Amino acid sequence: MFNSMNRASAYARVGRETGVAAADPHRLVMMLFDGAIMAISTARAEMLKGEIAAKGNAISKAIEIIVNGLQVSLDLKSGGELAERLAALYEYMSRRLIHANLHNDQEALNEVADLLSGLRESWEAISPTRATQDQPQEPGHEFASRA
Repeated sequence: MFNSMNRASAYARVGRETGVAAADPHRLVMMLFDGAIMAISTARAEMLKGEIAAKGNAISKAIEIIVNGLQVSLDLKSGGELAERLAALYEYMSRRLIHANLHNDQEALNEVADLLSGLRESWEAISPTRATQDQPQEPGHEFASRA
């Protein structure tokens, strides 16, 4: 579902910007979701204060994360219909954020934040580390690595 060349570029950019180059790919996508959600929250606060430039900057950051982080990392060839639907959803989110910026529409900001939060929860649910943590251990298995 995710294109390895685009993903590497997006991850490298996130790593440079956040200092977490050692994070695994799954965690980096989580960070992209968190960053976009945080930028939207900042935009909402700036909108309430009437800080037009700061609101615009925060919305631009959210769009940048969605388009050049999440959307660019999709592998439309191997990801099939799911990747196509995600690409369309990311495009929709970008349009809604532009609308929110132009019209000071908090509902549009809320809509995109809710969509991102839902995707983030789904992504977190399929975490490789979570899957191994959720599996019950056989008695005595916890000692196998000590031998």
